[in-house]
This record gives sequence, C-alpha cells and structure tokens, in this order.
Amino acid sequence: MSDRPRRRPKSAEVDPARLAAYTLLREVAESGAYANLALPKILRDRSISGTDAAFATELAFGTLRLRGRYDAIIAQCSSRSLDEIDDRALDVLRLGCHQILGMRVPDYAAVSSSTALVRRVGRSGAAGFVNAILRRIAQTELTDWLATLPPRVEQDGNDHLFAVNSHPRWIGAALAASLASDGQEGKLAELLAANNSAAPVTLVARPGRISAAELQKQSEGDPGRYSPWAVRITGDPGRIEAVRNGDAGVQDEGSQLIALALVRAEVDCADDRWLDMCAGPGGKAADLAGLAEQAGAELTAVEQHSHRADLVKQTLGPDSRALVVSGDVRQLPIGSGFSRILLDAPCTGLGALRRRPDLRWRRSAADLPGLRHSQQELLDTALDLLRPGGVVAYATCSPHLGETDEVIDAVIADRVDVEQLNASELIPEVDGAGSGAALRLWPHRHDTDGMYLALLRRTDSSANEPATRSPDG
Repeated sequence: MSDRPRRRPKSAEVDPARLAAYTLLREVAESGAYANLALPKILRDRSISGTDAAFATELAFGTLRLRGRYDAIIAQCSSRSLDEIDDRALDVLRLGCHQILGMRVPDYAAVSSSTALVRRVGRSGAAGFVNAILRRIAQTELTDWLATLPPRVEQDGNDHLFAVNSHPRWIGAALAASLASDGQEGKLAELLAANNSAAPVTLVARPGRISAAELQKQSEGDPGRYSPWAVRITGDPGRIEAVRNGDAGVQDEGSQLIALALVRAEVDCADDRWLDMCAGPGGKAADLAGLAEQAGAELTAVEQHSHRADLVKQTLGPDSRALVVSGDVRQLPIGSGFSRILLDAPCTGLGALRRRPDLRWRRSAADLPGLRHSQQELLDTALDLLRPGGVVAYATCSPHLGETDEVIDAVIADRVDVEQLNASELIPEVDGAGSGAALRLWPHRHDTDGMYLALLRRTDSSANEPATRSPDG
C-alpha cells in the first residue's frame, strides 16, 4: 500500500473528493479530456483544496494509471465480462479497487463510499453488484492478485509484466525495444514501475525574468538535478507569486534541457533568428524567448491551432518581444534563414505516462504511421528553413523508435546537406543520457519525462563565418 492521505468518511454520503475523481474519469471517457488539464479545473470549480485535493488527485490519477491492472482483477471477480458492465458502474469499481489495493483507505470505507457513489451517479440498480465485487476484491492481498494476472509469468514474462504494470502490450513492447537500443535491456521493470509513480513538481525560472535562486526562495523549493533553471517543490504551484505572474512556470526538467541543448549547440552562421515550430502551449517558447533576448536574437513561435497559439501568447507574457504566428508552419510565409530551430514534434507522448496517465488508453499503435509522416515532413521543413550552418533540435516526449531514431535516419538518408551532432555531449550535467548521438532521458533513470533529442546541422555552407554560441542563461 502507498502512503497517501487517509480518509474515513463519517457516513455513506459521497464526499466531494471522490465525486471529483469520478467526474474526471467520465470526462476522459466521454469527451476525451486530458486528465492533467481537466482535474485542476474540476478541483478549482468545486473549491476542493488541501488534503481533499491530494486525495482526489491520487485517486483519479492512480486509477487511470492502473486501469488495466484493475480491469483484469475486476474481470476475475465478476460473472459478467467488462463489456457487459455499465460504463459508470465500471468507473466506480475501478475507483473502489484503487482505494482497496493502491491506497491506505480501509476496506469498509472503500466499499461503502463506492456503493454510495454508484447510487449518486444514477446507477442505483448496480449498487449491490458494486458492493459484492469490491468485497470480493478486498478478500485478497495485492501481491496475490498480481500473481494471478494473465498471462502467468512462466508463460510470458514480459506480457505478465505489462499486465501487472498496466501497460497495453504495444506500449510495453515499444518501450522494451527502445531500452534495448539504449543498452538498457534489463531495465524494463524499472521503467514500467516508474511510469506508475507520480512525477515530481518541477518549476522553471524563465530566463531573463527570475533567477533560480530567487525562485527557490519564493517557493521554498530545492534546486533541480540538471537544469540551471529548475526548482523542485511540493504542494500547489499556484501559491507561488512567480508562477502567478508568469516569471516561472511548471515544466518538467527534461523539457528544460531541450532548450538548453539547443542554445549550447554551435552554429556556423549569423545567429540572430530563432524559430519554435510547434510552440503550444508555450513552455519551451518562453525559455527560448528569454534566451533569445539575451543573445540579441529574434524568436518566432508558430502554433498551428489558434487556441494553443493564444496559450503561447499568454505564457510568453505581454512584454515578450517574440512573434507568435498561428498556422501550419509548412505553409506559412515566414521566410527561411533561421539559425536555431526547435521542432518539438507532435508524438504519442509515451514518455509522459507519469504525468498524463490517460495517454496509455487514449493512444494506439494505429496512431504511429500518421504521426511519423508528420514528424518527417516537419523535420524536412525545419531543415529547409535553416541557414547553412544552422541547427535544428528535433525533440519528442516519446522514446518510441518509430518516432525518434527511425525518423532521424529516414530524413538524413534522403538529404546530403545534414550532419547529426552529439546532443548528449552538450548536457554533461546528465549521466547516462544516451548511448549514441541523441540525448535520451528516462523516468526510471533521470526522474524526468522520457525525452528524446537529436541535433541536426545543415552542412552546405558557403560562408566562412566563425562558429558562435549563445549563452546558457
């Protein structure tokens, strides 16, 4: 059992925290809401804070992460198949299962509150069914349940590992292949377990707006492990003035390192025009905007979707000199001649499963061909927009080989004007950040999102300008 806020309801009434967790599960299922964006709004709208908010967050996110595990256990306790169970009742069962097997909630409280919840959401006829299933689940310890999940470990070790850790097989197999390519064949269990843990809350002190030291003082946080701008905190980031006024933001440390590597890369051309090609919602754009101003460069931030372009403007703030453009960067008349380009490519997001637990059920292997086509097109566009001697940072928050090395290899194979730089050498702060030229960050190894970064330089330069390097901030 995990050390989570312990709750003991005084009656069979449904408390706001459990109802909020249930609401999130329904919004994810019915309207495709992103859990990490929807839950804060639900909590805010219902004035849920403190320990109640912590309980709701663990209950909702833990249930989403471990849904596959819990579905397998529920199926063993029910005479009905999962497809025959009402969707609302099934979500209540999942929440109850997580309280019994994944939280420090007494069995009687989990059962009684779940029975009350299924009545509250209009499924009174399922109350007896929910009560009986959860009582059956509570009779067996978690370790014993896990041993029963099919297939048995002696039949297929990896598939059993995927079931225990609640990863769809296609995701687990892709992660295993990515680890093997990075020389980490024996680390699959560690990675899957890390994906089921809560990510640390990490802030970025936006370059040129606030120092990391001042942000640490305001937040009473600790320095990050790698990024010079990172501060780790506990509690609600919204309580911190620098976050409220935009001088700081919530940003994974791995994401911060992408911007750091790009500005550390040497370019063999005039270094005065930078581009963020897929800028929404604006975290990396805000990092680059401050660094560009310090380097005397201009930043253009492009975002295809107008509502996300508005988020970029909001994140950059009213005083930013960066130009925000809404539209498809492959079609916009923004001109070429950029010296540094960030392509934070649209991807499956498999490196962010800690932070976005619904992604493992939202994505499928069928998404990959379309994403890869876009990734290669965007990378080709980025290279065309570069000045000779300029550098593109190709980044994904996915370690999937089909979105990372295979994209880079395919694009390089079709061009004669590109060389790959060693990205991991530019971030010496990180130990074990990749066995090849690309930078690879892992949740189990670095306690960051799973990030991939490749740096490519255009080589057909006719200029004899000296290499220049932008400051680190």
